[in-house]
Amino acid sequence: MIIIKKYVAIVGLVISFLSSMTPFLKVPIKGNWNLYQVDAYLFFITLLILGVTALLFFVRAVRAYQWMTRLAACWYLLSITAVWFKINNYFGWGFADKLLSKSLHMRWGWVVYLIGILMLLFSTKKVSATTE
Repeated sequence: MIIIKKYVAIVGLVISFLSSMTPFLKVPIKGNWNLYQVDAYLFFITLLILGVTALLFFVRAVRAYQWMTRLAACWYLLSITAVWFKINNYFGWGFADKLLSKSLHMRWGWVVYLIGILMLLFSTKKVSATTE
């Protein structure tokens, strides 16, 4: 039997939703970019996954909620990897890519998003059902 730690799940959902407004990328002339400015598709898919996770939490579909938290964690890994590769291989030229990768920097929004995802992952616990 799987149980959900409700307060951990709610705090994880709130942190994950609010992390989309934190700075994810430092662009030299334009300043800090949030997740929407980094990539609109990445932003919408992330919010869709988090929205479905929140919906499953509120309708108490525990098994589906657990799978969506795992999907959100996989999406986090995929998105941070994709942004890192995009920064380091944008033009396809060695000199331009090195220059761009030295000027663009990942910001603290990724850490906030990771904290929210980890809270979502650790919000479920498997408990053995004992019959008495």
